[in-house]
Amino acid sequence: MQNQDNFTLQTKNLSIGYFNKKGNHTVAKDLNFSLNKGELVGLVGSNGIGKSTLLRSLCKVQKILSGDIFVNNKNLKSFTFESLAETLSVVLTETPASKNITVGELVALGRQPYTNWLGTLTEDDKQHILQALEATEMSSFKNRKCYELSDGQLQRALIARALAQDTPIIILDEPTTHLDLYHRASILKLLKNLSKTTDKTILFSTHEIDLAIQLCDQMLIMTPEESYFGDPCQLIESGHFSKLFPKNLIDFDGDVGRFKIIN
Repeated sequence: MQNQDNFTLQTKNLSIGYFNKKGNHTVAKDLNFSLNKGELVGLVGSNGIGKSTLLRSLCKVQKILSGDIFVNNKNLKSFTFESLAETLSVVLTETPASKNITVGELVALGRQPYTNWLGTLTEDDKQHILQALEATEMSSFKNRKCYELSDGQLQRALIARALAQDTPIIILDEPTTHLDLYHRASILKLLKNLSKTTDKTILFSTHEIDLAIQLCDQMLIMTPEESYFGDPCQLIESGHFSKLFPKNLIDFDGDVGRFKIIN
């Protein structure tokens, strides 16, 4: 039996979606999962299934329809945005508002929840920034402008900003978008290493299902009918990956843990 104190992020009977004049539009319902410290967790599903909606809901950016979200055994509803920023950091698919800042300045933004109203960095803040740059192998890029970075380098800088924020939970929305295979694998391997070396819970959405199966401790599969949570081997044995897409074009081969094209 898992230790309740080890859970950093939990959902109970969670329903997510949108409020509109015609009534609520439910994107997904009955979401129940518990994430642990030091785990890398992959969120997968087809386009439009609700992955980004779920991540926004977990970050309190989007209101939930019903159910509960708990962060460190405390209901998300009771968090202010200021207190949540010390517990949960987010890396979205959007690029920084200004790419004219340096990598060091971008990573320093992660310390905003802790600085005074002048934004003055203490020695402790500077140490967190340096550690984040080192952990993501971005120290040599500290003085480089963000517009000079490749997509993979920029993604590492954004992850460094989240690390500098020093929260027990990091949530990333499709961190490997626009990257080639080598850099997709590199980013996911980085996240895996960070989850183990920092004991943080790292949740990310991805279309790199084959890579996620190899690296993740737990995975959440979202389908139109139901969602499934567990370790990748259990999900393979249960046949849940085969439910991700219509079988007229691709299917999941459980023997090798990969999708294959149907001829």
